[in-house]
Amino acid sequence: VQLQASGGGLVQDGGSLRLSCAASGMIFVINTMSWYRQAPGKQRELLATITSDGTTNYADSAQGRFSVSRGNAKNTLYLQMNSLKSEDTAVYYCHADSKLGPEYDYWGQGTQVTVSS
Repeated sequence: VQLQASGGGLVQDGGSLRLSCAASGMIFVINTMSWYRQAPGKQRELLATITSDGTTNYADSAQGRFSVSRGNAKNTLYLQMNSLKSEDTAVYYCHADSKLGPEYDYWGQGTQVTVSS
């Protein structure tokens, strides 16, 4: 499975961005998909998850401002980000785990989001 994240960029404080993550390869093994982010000097942080049946969960930092979804074909992951703040500046990564077991997981290459104040 390969994951390709896109949609990052420079946005002003209070603005919005929509990130996408396209999955290819053996997509039928994908189970839960997630978005993480990593700011400079900080640990990678889990933001939002969505299961194969559409159940979502959010970190406190994402709750109410971010929305995770999957495309109808289940091979595309989205993160709609609204009311962006300077502290949202980070590299955003998509992740997928596999129905084959916990030893299989997949990461996208990351997309930079920069929020200017």
